[in-house]
Amino acid sequence: MSTGDWHDSVCGSAGGGRPDLRFGELARVEIAVRQRDPAGAAVRQPSESAEDGEYVASVAEFESLSWLAGSPVEALEGILGVVAEVIEDLEASNEPVPAPIAERHYSGKFVVRIPPETHRRLAVEAAEQHVSLNRFVADRLAMA
Repeated sequence: MSTGDWHDSVCGSAGGGRPDLRFGELARVEIAVRQRDPAGAAVRQPSESAEDGEYVASVAEFESLSWLAGSPVEALEGILGVVAEVIEDLEASNEPVPAPIAERHYSGKFVVRIPPETHRRLAVEAAEQHVSLNRFVADRLAMA
């Protein structure tokens, strides 16, 4: 997978326009990320770092990478640039490039360990609504 393919998969086409500039910077970043990958972009919305006094952006596929900048938009642009460089380096050295999270296959099943008291409470709530525990929990997760 080329750098451009990976970037386009996670962030949308490189030629895409900027979001509406009438919104504040944070809203612009959130809108840009959501519009470019409605399935759930691996690019995390930049957050303010109290420690550094700047905005930090990161990408789920590359946990060790982050980018600090004075604005959320600059942080987002910075992390995307670093990711592109890392992918180029991985490809140049014939190392595997992680697949974008949005493109990975998911079975629809996972195991969650919870305290017995929580399990009991959820089972009672499901029974009160006349649905299976699985359906009840799946509906609750879908609303999160």
